[in-house]
Amino acid sequence: MLKISWNSRFSWSLFLSTGILLASTSHATKAAASEVTPLPLEQTRSNLPTPNVSQIEQSLDSTVQPINRLSNQVTSVSQLSDVRPTDWAFQALQSLVERYGCIAGYPNRTYRGNRALTRYEFAAGLNACLDRVNELIAAATADLVKKEDLATLQKLQEQFATELATLRGRVDKLEARTTTLEKQQFSTTTKLQGDAIFIAADTFGNRANNTAANDTQDDTQAFFAYRVRLSLLTSFTGKDLLFTRLAANNVPNLQTSTGTAETRLTIDRSSFPESSLYLDSLHYRFPLGNQTTVWVGTRQLQPVVFAPNLNPLIGGANGAISRFATHNPTIYRPGFDGAGVGVSHQFSPQLRFGLGYLTDDTQAPNPNAGRGIFSGNNLLYSQLTFTPSRNFDIAFSYGRKYFGSNTGFNLTGGTGSAFARNPFQQNATVSDNFGLQFLWKTSPTLQIGGWFGYTRAFQVKGAENEATILNGAISVAFPDLFKKGNLGGIIVGIPPKATSNNFRPTPTAARRVDSDTSLHLEAFYTFKVNNNVSITPGVFLITNPEQNRNNDSILVGTVRTNFSF
Repeated sequence: MLKISWNSRFSWSLFLSTGILLASTSHATKAAASEVTPLPLEQTRSNLPTPNVSQIEQSLDSTVQPINRLSNQVTSVSQLSDVRPTDWAFQALQSLVERYGCIAGYPNRTYRGNRALTRYEFAAGLNACLDRVNELIAAATADLVKKEDLATLQKLQEQFATELATLRGRVDKLEARTTTLEKQQFSTTTKLQGDAIFIAADTFGNRANNTAANDTQDDTQAFFAYRVRLSLLTSFTGKDLLFTRLAANNVPNLQTSTGTAETRLTIDRSSFPESSLYLDSLHYRFPLGNQTTVWVGTRQLQPVVFAPNLNPLIGGANGAISRFATHNPTIYRPGFDGAGVGVSHQFSPQLRFGLGYLTDDTQAPNPNAGRGIFSGNNLLYSQLTFTPSRNFDIAFSYGRKYFGSNTGFNLTGGTGSAFARNPFQQNATVSDNFGLQFLWKTSPTLQIGGWFGYTRAFQVKGAENEATILNGAISVAFPDLFKKGNLGGIIVGIPPKATSNNFRPTPTAARRVDSDTSLHLEAFYTFKVNNNVSITPGVFLITNPEQNRNNDSILVGTVRTNFSF
């Protein structure tokens, strides 16, 4: 800062006046050197006028004071507002930009260095070049950066250190605020997903004779039917999900035509009128901490929603074609459409636990005796899933079911023999159901899965009867068979059968126990036409239908076309 004190004014006055006089003398001498006769030095000094100090100080004050005011306004080069194209710093940055391409803010990806920049604009460009050079050094391409350019960058950093620090501080604060907004702000969104299935099918073989009448004649005809589902996926926070699904279905339940539930299809209609539009599923999912997820549902909340199903061929649209081959029916099918709550907790990447309580959704809204949430039909379910490696999963399941008297129940989820579904007819029943499931991904194109189910059932009203029910299957999946996205599948299993039972409908009647064994043999191939269309031809064979060797085998053939969107 330029400051001139009063004590120094005299010396400045004398110096300035002497300079002025010398300049004047020099000019006069040059103008008329030939006319002026030089005087002796003593005479020249004696002829000089005596300096008027007061006048000189006044003149000096009028000159210096504006300079002092200007120096108070601009005290450092670092406070100048603009960096002009003629400045060294501007030209140095422009050279770096052209050499390393670190600024490309114009449509033609060029840097137009033809206008002055504010210091913060300049600092932004300098920061971009610093980042670009650091990238080159980190990528082991430091030889592309010249030492001279590193020296230039260092010098520019020193000259614009304040602006760079301010700029980076503002960017850090902006990024922090953006992260906070992303976490806190979410616009409620609803996505629509849907699928439409056309299915043509027929059965071959005599009807299973599970009644007193001789009605074994095969009267089934080829049929053509559909199932349509529209799913609304709504999120309110970005982490939760309200799942609402509407459906219409006219695929028949083949049990009526074949005499056995062992022939039922994956997508057949269960309880709703043919072709009517109905609410198929309604549940809400939300996180509880980082490792726990909760599901609450009033319609079609099933164990497969909150507990992993390890069958590689699951999927009504593109997977197995039969109801039995989808999954262990005594574990994953409660025997009713569920309403209740499910919880899944991830203890570690290898260990997951699921727990749920489900009740019959037709009885849950009924406040009468023997109905409601806790007095009606219900299932208490738990599953521990262990994943020791990326290619292998194993799960242990337990479900305790209760069915009240005359509630139209079945223990095995609408599959298996009549004795397995209702071992004590329609008497109130409690059952303990155990399941073991596994999935082994041997390679990207081969997966092997399977399950074993053991059920111990007890009659809880009237006589104290007990029954044992078994079922199991092995599934082999061939992902990307012949073409990426396709799926081939083979299932071999034993549908649920009552292996022991001491219940007799009447004192002289035979026990409701299956003396023979049915085999379920299934094969299908899903051909993916494109991302939205697939075609699945398939067949499955039931030997000894109703676990009775006196019944002829029944073959079911289908061609299923799925349109998804």
